Amino acid sequence: MTSWRWEVLLHMPARLVSKKRRGENVRVCLKPLVFILLIVAAMPVSSQAQRLSEAMASTILTIWKDSLATDGKADKWNYEQGVLLKGVESVWLNTGEGKYFRYIQHLTDRFINDDGTIRTYKKDDYNIDNVLSGRNLLLLYKVTGQEKYRKAAHLLREQLRTHPRTSEGGFWHKKIYPSQMWLDGLYMGEPFYAEYAVTFNEDDAFDDIAKQFVLMETHSRDPKTGLLYHGWDESKKQRWANQTTGQSPNFWGRAMGWYAMALVDTLDHFPESHPRRSDLISILQRLAVAVEKYQEPKSGLWYQVLDKGREEGNYLEASASSMFVYALAKGVRRNYLPARYLRVARKGYQGIEKNFVERLPAGRVNLKGTVSVSGLGGNPYRDGSYEYYLSEKVVTNDLKGVGAFLLASSEMEMAPNISIGKGKTVLLDYYFNSETKKDGTGRLVPWHYKWDELPNGGFSLWGNIFRSFGVETKALSEAPTRANLRQADIYIIVDADDQKENERPNFIQPPHIEAITDWVRSGGVLVLMGNDLGNAEFEHFNQLAKEFGIQFKPESRNRVQGTNFATGRIMVPSGHRVFPTARQLFLKEISLLSIRPPARAVLANDEGVVLAATRLGRGTVFAVGDPWLYNEYVDGRKLPPEFDNYKAAQDLTRWLIKQSSSVKAR
Repeated sequence: MTSWRWEVLLHMPARLVSKKRRGENVRVCLKPLVFILLIVAAMPVSSQAQRLSEAMASTILTIWKDSLATDGKADKWNYEQGVLLKGVESVWLNTGEGKYFRYIQHLTDRFINDDGTIRTYKKDDYNIDNVLSGRNLLLLYKVTGQEKYRKAAHLLREQLRTHPRTSEGGFWHKKIYPSQMWLDGLYMGEPFYAEYAVTFNEDDAFDDIAKQFVLMETHSRDPKTGLLYHGWDESKKQRWANQTTGQSPNFWGRAMGWYAMALVDTLDHFPESHPRRSDLISILQRLAVAVEKYQEPKSGLWYQVLDKGREEGNYLEASASSMFVYALAKGVRRNYLPARYLRVARKGYQGIEKNFVERLPAGRVNLKGTVSVSGLGGNPYRDGSYEYYLSEKVVTNDLKGVGAFLLASSEMEMAPNISIGKGKTVLLDYYFNSETKKDGTGRLVPWHYKWDELPNGGFSLWGNIFRSFGVETKALSEAPTRANLRQADIYIIVDADDQKENERPNFIQPPHIEAITDWVRSGGVLVLMGNDLGNAEFEHFNQLAKEFGIQFKPESRNRVQGTNFATGRIMVPSGHRVFPTARQLFLKEISLLSIRPPARAVLANDEGVVLAATRLGRGTVFAVGDPWLYNEYVDGRKLPPEFDNYKAAQDLTRWLIKQSSSVKAR
């Protein structure tokens, strides 16, 4: 059994005392200010050193403040913007700083008209490169709900419906490159295609999505090296095409990098129950073997032409190296690849920092060493020869390289925390909180405090935080039982429905209480998140809570008018062991807690207990009278930057993981 102890520290003169009345504690105000702290096993405070992802993002927001135009050319809708903004998105998700989301929206809005048309985009070009930035549109639509983003994404989906294909159904890279599939095209099209299919209920699309990866590997993989050739021409008419296989002559690093990133990003949206999902994971695993084999051993980097490291003129290249680091690290984090590949990624990332990162004043960096472009055919004609790949110029702060570097940095900055929660599962209740609404296709879907919900009322950022610690996020859409709770280390019940929210609510009943309580005694960690009066069901929720010495008061405290956010501030004293990095919390319209032993206060203000916890058997219960950590007050888009709700979510997540035992193993 793990050891666990309570300590209550009074950092200010005491203002609260307890009197017994009808079996509960009544808090009586005596003196000006108090904070009651629950302190558990010591935790290190995270490093305050600036991360490379933020330093690179600072450079981006400085030199491309309003436009991504480069070399004096007008900006246009293209894939470079797409990958760069996906990189910025990764920094937003890992920091909760709203300036990154606003930057994504600002640059995207330069192209999106109110009617959803896209400036400079032409569907009839049938250029699969132009589909990539649709991923930015889907993000903006899911977060803001604005129809112009949905309409614009729909235009790109319509392109894929009529996009020219090979005889087997593979997308041509472009209309001007007939009968050709390039590795690059898989990243340009498939992650968007998969995310769109999930978002708009196109379940039949996943066979087609899987087919693209299978065809590309089938026609471009070299069985001797395991590497993939840059392109394949079904017609074998191109001068660069092998007249027997249709393959291009060389293994270009960034092309394989695009393909690797496409696999891990598409798998984010590919249904776990789909029979072709295992095909994609197998392709990724074969690819990882070759990527590791051709990593340059001294630097940890990868060459522009992957298998010709010893030949004259070849060079180590930044964008391919960043892409491989990202794909391998994410593959390990998402359990697609064995853990040993994280060592490969770590060595590569160290090589990138040493060889390509240039430190600048004001906390910024440059990324050197990215090849500006490489392609096949066209005018002037690119023959795919070794000499051709070495002829393209190498530049600093190329958009493609910077975007890939941001993705790699964000993954590697998560990597040290992955072991904290590896193998653990957090289960979010979708049964007691079973509200539904119609999605963009008219289908009824769960909503309000859900893992995959990106608008204000969702838990998508908190879910990302759990996953950044290696924890698997799952949902429980049926009543809790001893059997189905065995899959969980942490179980979260938030804002159970009343009849105002749900005509047929699933109230907490004695059998549920018995199953949950037994699970906690066995080592489970239960999180109870209530709501304030008028927005919560108290009677049945409190029947569960009283098993742990906690009651949610039917009231609404910490009310905030408009943008007067200061009235929702709750300060955390330094040295707090649950919240070691967060100092200013924002909680509004909350239910305060009434507690009795064995429950203890985690944090209180001058009105009463805000956060509490209980130890029962081998398990732990944490309670707060508000959903609190939903996107609106975590994602940085609304709260002033002095509030630390994102840090609080990270702190609390780490603490919850540390309380959990191996419930699933018993």
